[in-house]
Amino acid sequence: EDTGEYSCDTGDQESRAALSVTALPVLFQKQLRDEEAEEGATVKFRCELTKDNAAVEWRKGTMELFPCAKYEIKLRGSTAELVIHNVEPEDA
Repeated sequence: EDTGEYSCDTGDQESRAALSVTALPVLFQKQLRDEEAEEGATVKFRCELTKDNAAVEWRKGTMELFPCAKYEIKLRGSTAELVIHNVEPEDA
């Protein structure tokens, strides 16, 4: 968001320069870990990223997951968390 043109103006003269900022990639500092649970339990998947508030998508296979009664999705700073409530065998 800092990319753009900047200028310094003295009233009689003006100097301009462009700033181009290359965004660093978002990397995983801590990866997801495998979980095992009994039917009806609540499971949490958590990972840590190298950037705060990065855009994160949660998926089961190829299906994107969205917040609902079953899935709780949280992003606090650099920590992304998926909570699955009342797990069933088909959630494996």
